[in-house]
Amino acid sequence: MNDKIWLLIYNFLVVPPLFILVKIASLFNNKVKLGIAGRKRLFEDLIISAAVLDRRKKLIWVHSSSLGEFEQAKPVIEKIKSEIDVNILVTFFSPSGYLNSKNYPHADLVSYIPFDTLSNAQRFITVVNPSLAIFMRYDIWPNHVFELAKQKIPSILIDATMLRTSARTKPVAKSFHKQLFKQITKILTVSQEDADNFKLFNCEDEKLLPVGDTRFDRVYQRSLIAKEKNLIREELLIDKKVIVTGSTWGEDEEVLIPVFVKIARYCKDVVFIIAPHEPTLIHLEKLENDFAGKLKTIRFSSLNNYNDERVIIVDSIGILLTLYYYADIAFVGGSFKSNVHNVLEAAVYGIPVLFGPKILNSREAIELSKLGGGIMVKNKKEAYRQIRTLITNDDLLHSKGIISKEYTEQNLGATDKIIGEIYKFVG
Repeated sequence: MNDKIWLLIYNFLVVPPLFILVKIASLFNNKVKLGIAGRKRLFEDLIISAAVLDRRKKLIWVHSSSLGEFEQAKPVIEKIKSEIDVNILVTFFSPSGYLNSKNYPHADLVSYIPFDTLSNAQRFITVVNPSLAIFMRYDIWPNHVFELAKQKIPSILIDATMLRTSARTKPVAKSFHKQLFKQITKILTVSQEDADNFKLFNCEDEKLLPVGDTRFDRVYQRSLIAKEKNLIREELLIDKKVIVTGSTWGEDEEVLIPVFVKIARYCKDVVFIIAPHEPTLIHLEKLENDFAGKLKTIRFSSLNNYNDERVIIVDSIGILLTLYYYADIAFVGGSFKSNVHNVLEAAVYGIPVLFGPKILNSREAIELSKLGGGIMVKNKKEAYRQIRTLITNDDLLHSKGIISKEYTEQNLGATDKIIGEIYKFVG
């Protein structure tokens, strides 16, 4: 089927039921409700904000699904703004991305992307009138992509990944995505393997270019300023081994807490920092109860009163990457629940990174595990054995840390390659 037929099918058979599902979901999910409410005056707000822009400048539109993908876009945006005089529009699908980035200093406009109807896409692109559209990773909305192609506005997909087992490769979805990817001007993948997998959709060689992943550049940039933040007074951790567990869920903590309690009995100089993925009051109190009578705890917000507590429970968000700076060993959460979180945030500091068995979502965790800088543990017994071995063997701790550091440093540079491609369209 050609692109026009697929666009008709999408707009008549997919968009209407999808819109109804979103409306129903908003009755039960506050995030969805926020997203709908935030779009009510989208075009009015966009027109007012755009009116003050210098329209003699070209405008680059950068779209991310949510906050995580936007972190990957930041190195690209900030380098563009430092080198050429253009306007930058940043859009998000999710409320978390939009609400946390409304005041991002390197964007001239920040907005939600409108729901993906044909009329919304036409109106949005007419109002914005971008010289180039950049989509981060995977969040590409068909009507907007087709409309960009129709108006002959180039578009680039950045940090693109494609698994050979992706649902997009299934028969019906594959036929649709062949037409969708055809509309995108350039696809910049994180690896040669991903580029090869995009060829399953008949993408031509000249459309594809493996350049690497900007996540490496972003975590490296942020790690350089971590020390300056002074989140924890250095004298508190002198002569101590520090284990930081990041973005943990209940399933991770069920494994780790008994391990920490046992290690603390034999290793008196170890401090555990636990940063739960959702530091709600209920979650924080549960952690305190789990350690009650076993190890003394203190909340991160009360560190001014620190008195040699063995467990620091982090009760704020947005500081995890900086906390890893203080770690000798890291455990990255989500890996006993469903999907491991970002292992690069820890590996960039040159430390061993542990995680549970659920890492198929993370190419970096898989690679680190193969290289030896990352260590998979499948249960409490393995976690205890690996952590205690690292704590008591400084040479092993150091050698695995070097592997992590070299892995991150060898993968830097994607941003510069991406910028080179962008400047071919907006020099």
